[in-house]
Amino acid sequence: MAVYWCTEALPLSVTAMLPITLFPFLGILKSSVVCPQYFLDTNFLFLSGLIMASAIEEWNLHRRIALRILMLVGVQPAWLILGMMLNTSFLSMWLSNTASTAMMLPIASAILKNLFGLKEIQKDLSRESEENAAAVRTKVRHPVSTEIQFLANTEDKDCPEEAETSLDLSATSTKEEEYRRNVWKGLLLSIPYSASIGGTATLTGTAPNLILLGGLKSFFPQCDTVNFGSWFIFAFPLMLLFLLLGWLWICFLYAGMTLRGWRKKKSNIRADAEHRAQAVIQEEYKNLGPMKFAEQAVFILFCMFAILLFFRDPKFIPGWANLFTPGFTSDAVMGVAVVTVLFFFPSQRPSLKWWFDFKAPNTETEPLLTWTKAQHSIPWNVIILLGGGFAMAKGCEQSGLSLWISDQLHPLEGMPPMLAVFIITAVIIFFTEFASNTATIIIFLPVLSELAIRLKVHPLYLMIPATVGCSYAFMLPVSTPPNSIAFASGHLLVKDMMRAGFLMNLIGLLLLNMAINTWAQPIFQLGTFPEWAHNHSASVTALPPASVANKTLRAL
Repeated sequence: MAVYWCTEALPLSVTAMLPITLFPFLGILKSSVVCPQYFLDTNFLFLSGLIMASAIEEWNLHRRIALRILMLVGVQPAWLILGMMLNTSFLSMWLSNTASTAMMLPIASAILKNLFGLKEIQKDLSRESEENAAAVRTKVRHPVSTEIQFLANTEDKDCPEEAETSLDLSATSTKEEEYRRNVWKGLLLSIPYSASIGGTATLTGTAPNLILLGGLKSFFPQCDTVNFGSWFIFAFPLMLLFLLLGWLWICFLYAGMTLRGWRKKKSNIRADAEHRAQAVIQEEYKNLGPMKFAEQAVFILFCMFAILLFFRDPKFIPGWANLFTPGFTSDAVMGVAVVTVLFFFPSQRPSLKWWFDFKAPNTETEPLLTWTKAQHSIPWNVIILLGGGFAMAKGCEQSGLSLWISDQLHPLEGMPPMLAVFIITAVIIFFTEFASNTATIIIFLPVLSELAIRLKVHPLYLMIPATVGCSYAFMLPVSTPPNSIAFASGHLLVKDMMRAGFLMNLIGLLLLNMAINTWAQPIFQLGTFPEWAHNHSASVTALPPASVANKTLRAL
């Protein structure tokens, strides 16, 4: 299955269903044990996040938030890149990384056209761009849908009235042309990069986070350390630090951010272009009109969704879950409870007169979200993929395969845990450049859980960096769907992504190891070897290693 997931010989979701057939036939797990793995409460937490995202997109709330932030930061290239990164990362915390990227690219294209004019700098790029695009098409792992390709290429179609009034920069100097081309690249790279970074900040932001949560419930049922609140306290500061350093690096590389550049006075041409681009943003925001009742309702429910999940059991203070029987509530319970309101709360402001007017017509009121719209926007294949990951992890644990693989990693036992984490995270960040982040964490997570037991360190000390590191793929167009969408715009070369992405990977590696060794320690009690890990160690070591290996080989 690992080979199938990495090569995509079969669609990922089809490969994820193979354990339902193979595990019972091979005597690894009973069918009654395998099938429930596809609908754990973790899957319903993910489903509730997708439904909330559908409601936000249905009423264009995400576009209003994005344009409002851009109005605040301005359109000077460095600040524009920062605004785009903040927008995309915030949206990616709640929407999928792909949807966030596809939504922000057309906005960025419209702004850049008015900032620099319609003429595209493709003379030096066309031949190499075509070669790279052809190479990517032959090996791309993340097919980009027709709708997303349309969104990614709207710069040639949108805003004709602005294009007519754009300044003609054909007579500018070569330096100005290079500056304009670099700003295009910097902005296009910042959007997919911030989408990948932002998805790590919440448990529902990306699939590997949820696979970690489901894996913990499978490997260590008594572990209740990781929930929406504790994860957010750990991952949100990490996201902000990474966004800041990533913004500085992209601006240094492509937006001309230097100490001399800050002191240099802008030319009249650039100042005029920035004023016109700012006018475009304001016009787009004005076209949205006043905030509708439905937008206000969705925004309030969205805030309730985030706040109630955060304060269910935040660890640093007693959460509202303490009001109920211990162990009966989870993040999925509150997530589903909030999004259920979307399906019956009216999208129009209800009138109190209707209740007292018995002659009033009994007209049907459209809710904030209908099930028909929800089921068309929810990626059901990802839910199946999550279930396949949980089933695979359960099979690795029950068969002893993960224990056998961890036995082969005995050289790591002599290393300091800090160095072992650094090496493991570096390997995973490199591996995920060529395999999907979901497949990567499914392959490594069972092995790392057993390796942590052997090293006598907190299992989360290895599992959390591996999970977050799976989302740090910045070097290749085929690494993630957001990278593929940005590359499809035609303004980027593979070498552009390689140059910017290598240092982004390195920054992510260093920040992640700093976080897991500093503020993550008190949040997850990483300095101890927990009792639930002791219990798991005792149950595993009760089986002789030889019999584990023989059982694994017989199953294979």
